[in-house]
Amino acid sequence: MLSDTIERTITINAPVERVWSVLTEPAFLGRWFGNGEPVKIDLHPGGLLVFDHGVHGVIPARIETVEPPRVLSWRWSQGAAGEEPNDSNATLVEFTLTEDDSTGGTRLTVVESGFARLGLPADEAADRHRANSRNWPGKLEQLRADCEQTKA
Repeated sequence: MLSDTIERTITINAPVERVWSVLTEPAFLGRWFGNGEPVKIDLHPGGLLVFDHGVHGVIPARIETVEPPRVLSWRWSQGAAGEEPNDSNATLVEFTLTEDDSTGGTRLTVVESGFARLGLPADEAADRHRANSRNWPGKLEQLRADCEQTKA
């Protein structure tokens, strides 16, 4: 049976507001999640977010939730590069930020869900889940580095 969800949690030595900034500002978002170029982002529900993933092409996403500085989510296509996300080709990525009382920093949890509902053959959906599972740790480490090393 195909796993529907990926969940990762990290602790970042920076305040929630700083993490929100790195999570949502075009230059930072492009650096930790794209190919280094600033992303295009219209930061409101229904807004468009466009990542340049280099060899993987340009990947559009639709903003679902914006609750500064606590929750951000988007839906992004798991289909061909450039394909607009819809109910049958996209997963939902949700970031939740909370204060971490034990460190004084931020606990960030990312949940990507919807793999089982993709309009793909089961083996292709499983491949997407595996690839995204492998990629999240590195993306989150880059996000942590940007939060902890760059001044607000």
